[in-house]
Amino acid sequence: MTFRPKFITFDCHGTMIFFDMAGAARAHYADTLTPEQMDKFIADFSAYRLDEVLGAWKPYADIVHNALERTCKRNGVAFDPAVAAEIYTRVPTWGPHADVPAGLAKIADKIPLVALTNSMNDQIPHNIEKLGAPIAHVYTAESAGAYKPQMQAFEYMFDMLGCGPEDVLHVSSSFRYDLMTAHDIGIKNKVWVNRGHEPANPYYGYTEIEDASGLAAVVGL
Repeated sequence: MTFRPKFITFDCHGTMIFFDMAGAARAHYADTLTPEQMDKFIADFSAYRLDEVLGAWKPYADIVHNALERTCKRNGVAFDPAVAAEIYTRVPTWGPHADVPAGLAKIADKIPLVALTNSMNDQIPHNIEKLGAPIAHVYTAESAGAYKPQMQAFEYMFDMLGCGPEDVLHVSSSFRYDLMTAHDIGIKNKVWVNRGHEPANPYYGYTEIEDASGLAAVVGL
């Protein structure tokens, strides 16, 4: 029997929104680094952003600033706070992956969609409005007082929705930010959108789809 959740909860940046931190870094440092050095710089920038969200909550501008500063130090590149600030301002301008509007439209009027996002309250509306489908609830790291992958972010969402992990289908392209924690907190029904930025990890138990167009079939629509 196909599981029909009370809510479909999903990660926003990276899964639904094309989260182009790599492009932002290339725009500023491509003339400074060789292609090989650039690839390492981007990987380090990603790793440091994850490390930065594991502690006490702080504004996302600080996450970007600190991660970029640490990346520059590791790679022998001069750090300019203005570059970090400019990269941060790009985040609300990013829109969805091409498959997302149609994929969400297939289900949005039948099952409420919920975004659980590592974002600021004033950032995320600009991204959400570009998704092309109604999102019933949007919960941010700022409101939760914690970033994913911390359990507190998921617990806040459950409290707000008045439901438990057994009631949702959680959708993400990231194991490290979402699906590992979803597994640990008891969400049995998970979807991995394979966007190509993390390898498969079957231990965590999920249905794999290539893009948002496959989501409707997962819930029998």
